[in-house]
Amino acid sequence: MTSKKVRVLVGSPIYQKPHILQKFLLSLKRLDAEGKELAYFFIDDNEDERSSKMLEDFSQEQNNVKLLASNQSDVYVCNGITHYWNENLVWKVADFKNMIIAHAIKEQYDYLFLIDSDLLLYPQTINQLISANKDITSNIFWIKWQPDAEERPQVWLYDEYTQWEISRGQALTDPEINTRYQSFIRQMRTPGVHKVGGLGACTLISQRALKAG
Repeated sequence: MTSKKVRVLVGSPIYQKPHILQKFLLSLKRLDAEGKELAYFFIDDNEDERSSKMLEDFSQEQNNVKLLASNQSDVYVCNGITHYWNENLVWKVADFKNMIIAHAIKEQYDYLFLIDSDLLLYPQTINQLISANKDITSNIFWIKWQPDAEERPQVWLYDEYTQWEISRGQALTDPEINTRYQSFIRQMRTPGVHKVGGLGACTLISQRALKAG
């Protein structure tokens, strides 16, 4: 008797430089698909036609690829130092992700894997996330917001990017903040599953969480 395969939708709004997108798509091709049915939903928001062509080629080479043109034009500035977001870009990407979520619910996928197109994935990435047995989970990766800045994880505890424990209305001194921040960083560097308040860019969401809204 053949066991039922786990159905995973890999979703990503994509505005990306060709040389980065090429490596991202290659890492998707290398994902371990044993015991899984992988499908893809890409929203093509590229300005560079070469990037759009790469997505078209990927859709021809792989099974179960849904490719949708955004038909929108916004300038997203990403230079060699940092990224620049504005209000329109934030809500545009949110709308794209809502479309992907709606598709995952409609087609009854077991999981939705939301992934940013500037990451390289290990072949076992989705397996590792599923094995955590959580409704919403993310692999930690470490980023620098500026070239000379300290590496920080793409997860946080409160608000937009607060990475230390603090109670509502509590006032902390700078040394107290630093002590709590260093404790959080040590925890994030410890292998395991850790509860956080916010995460992103490499996120697995279960069907149950999707349907719960």
